Amino acid sequence: MSEAFPEVAARVAEIRGRIAAAVARGGHRQAVRLIAVTKTHGPEAVEAAWAAGLTDVGENKVQEALGKQEALRDAPCTRGGIRWHLIGHLQSNKAKALPHFALFHALDRESILAAADAVGRKAHPLPVLLQVNISGEATKGGYALADVAGVAERLQPCVGLSVRGVMTMAPFDAPERVLREVFQGARAAREILAAAGHPATELSMGMSGDYEIAVEEGATLVRLGTVLFGERGR
Repeated sequence: MSEAFPEVAARVAEIRGRIAAAVARGGHRQAVRLIAVTKTHGPEAVEAAWAAGLTDVGENKVQEALGKQEALRDAPCTRGGIRWHLIGHLQSNKAKALPHFALFHALDRESILAAADAVGRKAHPLPVLLQVNISGEATKGGYALADVAGVAERLQPCVGLSVRGVMTMAPFDAPERVLREVFQGARAAREILAAAGHPATELSMGMSGDYEIAVEEGATLVRLGTVLFGERGR
């Protein structure tokens, strides 16, 4: 138990139960990994997540993530092999940091695709998710579903990338019908990538307010922050 986040273990247990029930309702039989989103919280949030049995941590910003990685360099969670996920929009000039992450969720445009591929060619193939914007919201990045087949083809020669699946975000406070349409669209995008020969098995979708519906629709990765740690700091 973390003194800073004493309720995380109980919350994780409850969420795991809700996820299991959602998997059963959805019928996709998928395994689901819970990513603890620790952005704007300190390194102690990562330690609390680890102590509660979580092995995946998500950060939106490169510098914040790298700072926490350095602060926790000798901590049990790092020695135990915690996996760091970069889940936010990335500037192309910061693509060189991608080898520090187990999975990049926001491959959302051509410039970052090219920059990440170049980094991966020099290091190792980078595990990435294609971000799709199913709802068409102007405030969200990502490819439209209609463009995914073309992107899947353009990704074929990108040997610096390993396209593991799709990430999406649903509109905030959307009704259930819209949530399901968005999540079903993401599932369709993953199928397009897989049909094109990419090792696309992951569906990163679902946050604190909609993760149960996302899991019913096949999510394999859910990104949870507020429901674990409470409201974020400034």
